Parts: sequence; structure tokens; C-alpha cells
Amino acid sequence: MVVQDRRGGRAAAVALACGTGLAVGLLTAGCSSEGAVADDHEPPGGSAAAAAARVRGSADALLRARSARVRTAMETDSGGTRVAIRGTGGYDFTTATGRLVVVLPDPAGRPGEGRQPITEILAPGALYMKNRGAGVPADKWVRVETAALSDGNLVTGGATDPLAAAELLRGARQVTYQGEERLDGVPVRHYRGTTDIAVAARAASARSGPALVAAEKGFTTDVVPFDVYLDEAGRLRKVRESFHFANGAPKGASVTSTTELSGFGTPVVVRLPDRRDIYAGKIASAAP
Repeated sequence: MVVQDRRGGRAAAVALACGTGLAVGLLTAGCSSEGAVADDHEPPGGSAAAAAARVRGSADALLRARSARVRTAMETDSGGTRVAIRGTGGYDFTTATGRLVVVLPDPAGRPGEGRQPITEILAPGALYMKNRGAGVPADKWVRVETAALSDGNLVTGGATDPLAAAELLRGARQVTYQGEERLDGVPVRHYRGTTDIAVAARAASARSGPALVAAEKGFTTDVVPFDVYLDEAGRLRKVRESFHFANGAPKGASVTSTTELSGFGTPVVVRLPDRRDIYAGKIASAAP
């Protein structure tokens, strides 16, 4: 379930280990908010510069939206073996906190079969996990400092923090417009491109910046390919980002993280665990 490794005297990785032996080194004018996507004075998709600016600004649009329901999916691919981890929950962008229930696959790769879901709380600078097994009491939380993780918790917890996923797009470049589509009945614009982790880290907010700075060390390249779907308000409806590990288990594994957002403005209440409920013992390694 969760593995803690130490490099240079600090915690450097936490992994959600699956039974396969594979581990993830461990989210207009003339129309309504659900109406057609359109701008007054530019062709569909706009210029390349306008498309890139729109993608870079998606994090700001989420802050204006305040909160949303979240669905996540994380797929690893190593040596032809694929493993999927899925999660659901909600996120408050004004406080940069969220709560997800993450379901791991069983040893045969079937999601959720025979495994206790992990509850995760995402907060600025920290990831809390409950029901993570490997010697931790069932009523206790494990707390991990995200800036201490080699990937800044972009993939460590089995789900990308939705605000971090959006802030990562602040480094977007080479953006191309792919056309209009519909997601859950909502018209969206599909963009494709790459983003640079280092550039995004410098442009990110104080809440996401430290995690993105940490993430620069965890992957083989700072360049992250993405597909993003924005509604007419510029809000992120779906983003798919692909990462390649420089370290971790196994080295060189690729991870695709997908975050889907809906129900903007839905109240999301996140209560951080009390100090007495946080496990202070040794973190045991999970059985493969």
C-alpha cells in the first residue's frame, strides 16, 4: 500500500503498491454556462497564442468556480503491464483542500476487488491517507509532506491534486486546438500540447509552487504532454497528463493521470485530521 523510502535523510517517496508488484511512485457571448462554446471576435480555437493563454488561465478559472466534484484515474504502464487506480470526491479551490476515495486494483488488476478503499485528504503542503494498511491502525491517518516527495505528489497518492494539475498547465506551450466536443452533455473545447514543469513551478501560486518545484526532480523530463477540455467559462472539465519516472519503482514507468471536474460551486467541506489521529509509528513496506 504505502512505502516510505529515505534519500539524503528525508522522506523522498511514498508509493501505492498494487498486488501485481507494480507501484505508482507515490486530480460568451450569446450562450449560457452549459451552452455552446463561442467567442465574439475569433475563429473556433483562436490563434495558437490565444489557445495557450486560455489553457494557462484554467487554474484561475477554477479559483473563480470555488469548488467542484472530482473523478480521477491514474494508469501506469511498465513493460506492457497496465494498472489503473480510480478515485472520486470533491475539491475546494479557494482553500486548496480536497477529499477523495481512491480504489486500488486487486492482484489480478480488477479495480476494488478485495481491497479496502483509501481515503485521501489533499491540503497545501500535505497528503493524508487512511486505510492504507501495511501496519498502520485502521483509525489512524498517515501524513506526508508533499514538498518532500520526489514528484511533489503529482502521482504519488494515486490521484493528482486537481489544483496542481491545473497549475501545471501554467507552463503550457505548443498548444493546438483539436475541436469542439461534449463531456457529460457540456460543450467543451479540446486542446493538446505540452507543459514544462519548471516554467509552471515559477508561475504557480504559493500553494502549488513548492510541490511543482519538487516534481522537477522526479521525472525523466520536465516536458509533460497533455489533453485538456475547457468549457465556455475557461474552467477545466477534464485534463489528461502523461509523466515518465526518472526514479521510483519501477524506474522508467510511465503514468497517465486524468482529472475530471463537474458540479462547480458544489459545497465541499474538508476537515483535516486531528494531530492525535495521525500515525506516528514506523511505516512498513507493503507486500508485493
